[in-house]
Amino acid sequence: MSAVATALRPPVQLGEEYEEFAAWVRGAAAPHADSYLPVARSDRFPWELARALGEQGLLGLGTSEEHGGMGRLGDELTRVHLGIVHEELAYANFYLAQIAYTSNLTAPLLERFLPADLAAEWVPGIVRGEHIVALGLTEPGSGSDAAAMRMRARRVDGGWQLTGEKTSITFAPHAKGMITFARAEDYTDADGNPRKGGITCFLVPLDSPGVEIQTFDDPGWKPLGRSAVFLDDVFVPDTQVLGAVGAAFRMVMSEFDYTRSVIGFMSTGVARKALDLTIQHTRDRHTFGKPIAAYQGVSFPIAEAATRLEAARWLTYRALSLADAGEPYTKEAAMVKWWTLDVSLQTIHDCIIAHGHTGYSEEMPLQSMLRDVSGLEIGEGTPQIQKLIVARALIGREYTG
Repeated sequence: MSAVATALRPPVQLGEEYEEFAAWVRGAAAPHADSYLPVARSDRFPWELARALGEQGLLGLGTSEEHGGMGRLGDELTRVHLGIVHEELAYANFYLAQIAYTSNLTAPLLERFLPADLAAEWVPGIVRGEHIVALGLTEPGSGSDAAAMRMRARRVDGGWQLTGEKTSITFAPHAKGMITFARAEDYTDADGNPRKGGITCFLVPLDSPGVEIQTFDDPGWKPLGRSAVFLDDVFVPDTQVLGAVGAAFRMVMSEFDYTRSVIGFMSTGVARKALDLTIQHTRDRHTFGKPIAAYQGVSFPIAEAATRLEAARWLTYRALSLADAGEPYTKEAAMVKWWTLDVSLQTIHDCIIAHGHTGYSEEMPLQSMLRDVSGLEIGEGTPQIQKLIVARALIGREYTG
């Protein structure tokens, strides 16, 4: 039975090959668990984590072996495998999952669309954890509404000049380049024929003349960095246009369902870790001669959180299983994005309460976990946008506006 077919089993348990794969990822991530809190407090990018992931092959999921990857999606490797990777990495150390998430998006994209010589220059370094490429979609006036994009690309000899601002770009302070989406103006091709523009994807090296980066001071995600990126007539050659001119809107929308699902797994991974820490705490902490786990006011919230997390995880596996089957899963991915993160945040909050004053301390990882999962909530569309997507799928766009 193929890996894809196995992914379509009823959502009761994963097939044996998936369980073995999860155990391997868990083992690869475990040595980096203790570094989570020191990394969370620092604004230094954790290149040691990136290189460790690269050595294990976990930054080459979806990238061909030619460029050092583990193979493209659709053969042995499925989206369910990718979900497992990101949940297990997030359980050990949230920053492992974030690095893997971005690298496993950008490396296959660059491999697919760059000319062979440029792909050889950019892709292997991502797969090895030597450099990272940011994704530049969000603008001050547009996030989930990609059609409202205002960054402009003007046709010039040999390429394009990009002008505009991207904001809230994770990894930008440390990235070698940014996959940038801009609205290309209508233009005339080399044969003098008029051509339509539209939203187009470009690879912009961030050391290009005309690029300015302004980094935000955030409460979480400190080692990853988040910035506004300003482009002022930045030249991008035709060789660094990813895909056809005007075709990037469909590219963006097709990726949203996958990325929203993976974000759900990253949030449940962190929440499961918080819950396990809390379970151990309730066994160890004693009051009035017995462990606090003996009190239903302590044990019932744990039971409730575990139940919600389990349901959230299987909703996410359901979404990725549909993806592997080639079925639509926009509704399920939107459900995952708003509800799974809501469940994860509530779980971590309840874990902080169960720890009492120590849960509020920066000496424990729970506060950092809460901030890091909160950061996920604003990526790939707010909860309100996700609920609108679900409502439109259920009721109909003509009724919901």
